[in-house]
Amino acid sequence: MSSSPTSPEHDKNACPRSAWFEDSEVLRALLVRLHAGGRDAWRTDPDAAALMEHAATKYAALARKHGLDPWEAATAAFEAMRGAATRRADDPWAVVTRAVQITCAAEERGQGLLCSTHQARRPRYSQFHDPERICERDNPLTDYHPAFHTPDFTGEYDHDDQAEPPLEPITDVATAIEDTIRLFVHLEWEPSIARAAVEYVTMRLGELPSRLSAYEVLRRDKHALAMHDLTVASWNALLRIVLGNPDPTLASTNTGRGVLMRLLIGEPLRLLLRDEELVLSVSMAAPRGSARP
Repeated sequence: MSSSPTSPEHDKNACPRSAWFEDSEVLRALLVRLHAGGRDAWRTDPDAAALMEHAATKYAALARKHGLDPWEAATAAFEAMRGAATRRADDPWAVVTRAVQITCAAEERGQGLLCSTHQARRPRYSQFHDPERICERDNPLTDYHPAFHTPDFTGEYDHDDQAEPPLEPITDVATAIEDTIRLFVHLEWEPSIARAAVEYVTMRLGELPSRLSAYEVLRRDKHALAMHDLTVASWNALLRIVLGNPDPTLASTNTGRGVLMRLLIGEPLRLLLRDEELVLSVSMAAPRGSARP
């Protein structure tokens, strides 16, 4: 029996196997045959395995450009090849290549944004920048974010027994964040939960215009509850403690300022640990066992 014109055995001595696969009409015929062969055809047909090896080689450079493994690009090619639109296209390879480009770009954005590839394909998510820790910024939070801007102390200062000189702001934001985490850990919070939750709050704070807006956005952040395994009560308490109570009547009090603000304007951690109301609030908010929202 003579070899089929769509089989790799056809004229195999005339051109390499990879060159045979590069012919769009040969690819179309192979995809039609695999589709007609049923659900097991891709697994059992030797030409299918050879085709995927060719795809991994073909798209290896594109995969490396996006920080991916060549077989991740081959997987994207496989998904495109199974579609009816690819079999009907004027140039099946053009459709496959475009699908691999889009998928690789979405994979890279998804890894950067810490979300799924499906979400990274959507403009509503892909427009955001990659997450970053506030402590990794070149400028301190007090310079970067208006929520922590405080007026300069001016005028004469009364040197009586009760008066204290104004506190100097801390320029090392990383120290303030680490002290906030130490405060929670010291007061019975699980270290991993305390670190993850505080760093998430400070990261989102850097993206929002004020502490009040950050509090309102984070209070409704159901993803944060699941990600940090916290109850609604513990999460809301942590937000009030770190960012301050949003009640306008408490704005000029320690409760209204919040722990992070107090540390940034110069209060040492040991002074916060003497605040009985704060210590009680942090301790009472500590998660007990598994979270149940």
